[in-house]
Amino acid sequence: MKKPSLTILGCHSSIPNNKKFHPTAQILEMKGYSFLIDCGEGTQVQLRKAKIKFNKIIHIFISHLHGDHFFGLIGLLSTFHLLGREKSVSIYAPKGLKEIIDIHFKWSYTKLKYCIDHIELSSKKLEKIMDNKKIEVFSIPLKHRIYTNGFLFKEKPSHRKLNMEEIKKIPDINIGYFKNLKLGKDFQTNDGKIIPNSQLTFDPPKILSYAFCSDTSFYLPIIEHIKYVDLLYHESTFLKTEEKRAINTGHSTANQAAYIAKKAQVKKLLLGHYSNRFPNIKEFEKEAKEIFFNVEASESLKTYYL
Repeated sequence: MKKPSLTILGCHSSIPNNKKFHPTAQILEMKGYSFLIDCGEGTQVQLRKAKIKFNKIIHIFISHLHGDHFFGLIGLLSTFHLLGREKSVSIYAPKGLKEIIDIHFKWSYTKLKYCIDHIELSSKKLEKIMDNKKIEVFSIPLKHRIYTNGFLFKEKPSHRKLNMEEIKKIPDINIGYFKNLKLGKDFQTNDGKIIPNSQLTFDPPKILSYAFCSDTSFYLPIIEHIKYVDLLYHESTFLKTEEKRAINTGHSTANQAAYIAKKAQVKKLLLGHYSNRFPNIKEFEKEAKEIFFNVEASESLKTYYL
């Protein structure tokens, strides 16, 4: 299975105004899933540019109901329908989005060929919203002008990997015991000798995690929820020269995002949700690096690996 990756489809705030400025949307590929996180205007065009197959998207996560985070969703859902999609789609979003979607399809007299499973979010505490054998996803309460969540994606532990070279040296081991070895059990030979599992298997791959935090004011309580994540995307709408504006609009500055990353001891920080008043996004990166060393200003249609 390929390494988890994050493809940025859009990383600017508010209004799309040229070929490079696209509102928030991204694809997280993890454990065989393609998760769409936010869906700003133009997302389906960006998906095509990134060569991401629409039918791979089964789970969609919407942080809040400001237009630059979901105005592309109805268009994408309509395209799913026009392409003859039959697989259901799960949408994790604040209460209210279901009503918006239902009204659109009601008055466009559209009966979708597939089902939408709406998971409406309203909790103001960390909440597990998805859980299966491979992945668990949590909503992270953020501090914005309206009800807003970030999302934490965590892999679940994999089984141990068989060391076939060592296994072949023990004739007593048959294929029927391989499952036990993957689960970490030692092996006892026919003459009673115990072969430790560590001799017969390799450690499983490291568990990886990704946290998405956009939009939010500088909000210290999120630190406990995102500690030690491998990759953190944190909004940096403004530079510190505009800190007052950030406070008034419920957003963060680049140095505030870096402070959160440092305190949470994350492996890497990605900045995004830039205000269009700052054409040079490297300014955000420069400011953040004064506080946290492993930081990058995210760019549209660029892929980052966990």
